Amino acid sequence: MEAVPREEKPNPLRDANLCSRLFFWWLNPLFIIGHKRKLEEDDMYKVLPEDSSEKLGEELQWYWDKEVQKAKKRGKMPHLTKAIILCYWKSYLVFGIFTMIEETLKIIQPIFLGKIINYFENYDSSDEVALNFAYCYAAALSVCTLILAIMHHLYFYHVQRAGMKLRVAMCHMIYRKALRLSNVAMAKTTTGQIVNLLSNDVNKFDQVTIFLHFLWAGPVQAVAVTVLLWMEIGPSCLAGMAVLIILLPVQTCIGRLFSSLRSKTAALTDVRIRTMNEVISGMKIIKMYAWEKSFAELVNGLRRNEIAMVMKSSYLRGLNLASFFVASKITVFMTFMAYVLLGNVISASRVFVAVSLYGAVRLTVTLFFPAAVERVSEAVVSIRRIKNFLILDEVSHFKPQLHGNNENVILHVQDLTCYWDKSLESPALQQLSFTVRRGELLAVIGPVGAGKSSLLSAVLGELPKDKGLINVTGRIAYVSQQPWVFSGTVRSNILFDKEYEKEKYEKVLKVCALKKDLELLSNGDLTVIGDRGTTLSGGQKARVNLARLVAVYQDADIYLLDDPLSAVDAEVGRHLFEKCICQALHQKISVLVTHQLQYLRAANQILILKDGKMVGKGTYSEFLRSGIDFASLLKKDEEVEQPSVPGTPNLKPARSRTFSESSVWSQDSSVHSQKDGTVEQPP
Repeated sequence: MEAVPREEKPNPLRDANLCSRLFFWWLNPLFIIGHKRKLEEDDMYKVLPEDSSEKLGEELQWYWDKEVQKAKKRGKMPHLTKAIILCYWKSYLVFGIFTMIEETLKIIQPIFLGKIINYFENYDSSDEVALNFAYCYAAALSVCTLILAIMHHLYFYHVQRAGMKLRVAMCHMIYRKALRLSNVAMAKTTTGQIVNLLSNDVNKFDQVTIFLHFLWAGPVQAVAVTVLLWMEIGPSCLAGMAVLIILLPVQTCIGRLFSSLRSKTAALTDVRIRTMNEVISGMKIIKMYAWEKSFAELVNGLRRNEIAMVMKSSYLRGLNLASFFVASKITVFMTFMAYVLLGNVISASRVFVAVSLYGAVRLTVTLFFPAAVERVSEAVVSIRRIKNFLILDEVSHFKPQLHGNNENVILHVQDLTCYWDKSLESPALQQLSFTVRRGELLAVIGPVGAGKSSLLSAVLGELPKDKGLINVTGRIAYVSQQPWVFSGTVRSNILFDKEYEKEKYEKVLKVCALKKDLELLSNGDLTVIGDRGTTLSGGQKARVNLARLVAVYQDADIYLLDDPLSAVDAEVGRHLFEKCICQALHQKISVLVTHQLQYLRAANQILILKDGKMVGKGTYSEFLRSGIDFASLLKKDEEVEQPSVPGTPNLKPARSRTFSESSVWSQDSSVHSQKDGTVEQPP
């Protein structure tokens, strides 16, 4: 059955008043449900429009595109950090005000506490003025505590939300980039690396936004506390502050080590994930050759190396955390030891004030500030890795335009030369020229590695052109050489979220020869296929792909078919060619890459490629009159057989199962030219 979309609950935060936002009362209904039972997905509120992935991603993408354009003009590498700062600095600056208020209150509280203790030290029951001041100090201390609690939770809520926004925006950009990578760029990255970016690297943004403001708040608060301590206990405070100052370069070194270890850990994680993907994809071969132990040792070795690096990071994190607890004790001890050695007498008020001030600055300087250094170091590494992915080459998009004055021309290629890798001497395509008009079928043939798929990639824009011209008019639909299906029903794979129309849908199934196959499935076209469903054969997947092409992309003008008939038998292949390619797409332009010569008669044009070069172009009749041997052209140089006996038709193909002499020479069994309604006869 098709999935039923769930009804999302409206978000109460949108209509929440000020008090509800301050004290988080808008979450009370959710807490009540969670108190009664375990929370489920349906209990979650609808995401606010300003928090949607599309809005956040497109906003950050705009700043990133702008940064890329500026970098190109300067001839330098773009900086993703600049784009992030320009996008979020205004909203994040407001959170800095929250930090300033919170840290100021932390410093003021010990002063009020000292005044209250001083009142009890010099207690005089007859002094009404002192009593009133004591009440004021107590009230001020209570108000500061209340405001501090509110500001603390508001700050952490908003900075965590800001971090999640940044993470969502970055995930949006990575996912969008992954869909636009060119084939050249795909060779430079792996699925495991992309998964690592989405699962590990983007999580650093959730953490860095929490502590980032403490990079400036820590030193500022340390200076303010030093001034207050000087006023309270004199120069003795310098002994304690010296301990905290000594910790700062130590924290800097620890931050650099964190950055280095993070880079090494990420690299090891990429290797492990890539190896695991290869092992899982090749599990059948591993089982057949009994290589389980060898590959288990390989994976375990990679995991041990990764764990060793993670352990180093953990030890370093433990050392960093230990400094937090040790620093407070050493600071107080050094301060009052110096205070006593200077001949001063310790009083309760001074001790409480000093300890409270050190407690306030200790949390910031020895915990939040080092955490900020650590998180920033990790975030810098993650930003660098994400930036390296975002600057990979994308598929180039051609602007639809007509070539010349003939409006029937919708695909024109002239003197096209393309390289997969510029460092290689030989181009993937060299000096190709052809023109295809609406309603025509272009058949592209050639031996393995001749550049047939590369030609389709060039038309799609996935293969960057070095020289020449490609003019494309209209939408392009593409069927890859390797058919694919996603986890879902057969119907959802065919319709691709398009509205179900029974009459058209049944026609598509008939055209693509899927009716009999669906009758064999337990639930027909509602059978779940893909990774978690029924396994389809290669031929069935190819027909589902063609059905999707016909059902979904009816409005396309150009259909690029990369050898879709090779996965089916001869009878089904003939049906697909006649009913799908020649009839269903007869008003479109079709470019068919094939090794099956029996279909060449129906083509309006035939393009023969070899080593990326065009060795022949024309109609089927022209090639027959010229005496070109199609079969030999489909073989590599080292596979060319001895010449056939004179007097016999020299049209034997490389794949005998898909072609016979009678399929070309017999008028009864040959495929007629159904694209333009004509029938070509052999000479």
